[in-house]
Amino acid sequence: MLPEFPWDRLEPYKATASAHPDGIVDLSVGTPVDSVPQLVQDALAAAADSPGYPTVWGTTALRDALVGWGERRLGAAGLTHRHVLPLVGSKELVAALPTQLGLGPGDRVAYPRLAYPTYEVGARLARADHVVYDDPWELDPAGLNLLWLNSPSNPTGRVLTVDELRRTVAWAREHGVLLVSDECYLELGWEAEPVSVLHPDVCGGSYQGLVAVHSLSKRSNLAGYRAAFLVGDPDVLGELLEIRKHSGFMVPAPVQAATVAALGDTAHVTEQRARYAARRGALRGALEANGFRIEHSEASLYLWATRDEPCWDTVGELAKHGVLVAPGEFYGEAGARFVRVAFTATDERVRAAVQRLGG
Repeated sequence: MLPEFPWDRLEPYKATASAHPDGIVDLSVGTPVDSVPQLVQDALAAAADSPGYPTVWGTTALRDALVGWGERRLGAAGLTHRHVLPLVGSKELVAALPTQLGLGPGDRVAYPRLAYPTYEVGARLARADHVVYDDPWELDPAGLNLLWLNSPSNPTGRVLTVDELRRTVAWAREHGVLLVSDECYLELGWEAEPVSVLHPDVCGGSYQGLVAVHSLSKRSNLAGYRAAFLVGDPDVLGELLEIRKHSGFMVPAPVQAATVAALGDTAHVTEQRARYAARRGALRGALEANGFRIEHSEASLYLWATRDEPCWDTVGELAKHGVLVAPGEFYGEAGARFVRVAFTATDERVRAAVQRLGG
């Protein structure tokens, strides 16, 4: 029912890269490597004595924090607690959403031609059909129940414009299709300013048929905490809340407290962005000097790079130099001649990669 887990295919190349005399520079997965902000660690520790079961909907303080952040950062006015829902990390939601929505055989799920593989996995787990698109408004709406957007994109870093978002929202509403926008890299725009589907310039101030997915993994280095949330249509979130209550999707109480602290602070986000900007600039220069062309990559934590050769050839060649990257094929057939290069490595490891690339 499921495809082979893509990262297992990278293991031989990881072994090659690890054999480098100066060690591996792993630019493949994109996992945060910098410290969790101290104020978040402090909030987690202060809530460590939490012996009871947490609630699926989260504490009042957590819901207040989600509403406040959504209004401040997304420009989404008029939010209430009914417009937000905590998640145990965003990946579980992506994989489980079609099933939790009650989709099954005969239903269709659409996602970008180049995309995070878990969109397809979620459709397969529900035994629903799946279809890829270049422009969502060109899809056949018949039987289409769930439309995934992803801006900024993983893997390409492409940012959809307000006009593109507005047109897609209008199309989805016209055809009664639920639109779920994966915006987990929204805080990481470099050459473009990402905008949420919940911004009034896009949605007209109505959240009907719209849900946005957000995560603290990247903005706050909290991948290990599994802290994420939904914002959007209260009718959709209300149904998901009831289903998730029965299933026990509970964010641990200390993580809820840590999330409140993280969302209430912008200084650590600014500091982390500066680290990533420096690493991005160094790696981009080294890749381009080494004959790579960078496409899109105006946001997110990745450079979408090609030397106009099969992606596995590129992966193999870089592995010989101790640098591990992700083959574009993981994200769809259209990525067969690209690699995704993460800049989530330490400054020291990024310097090593730049040196090995001759930058």
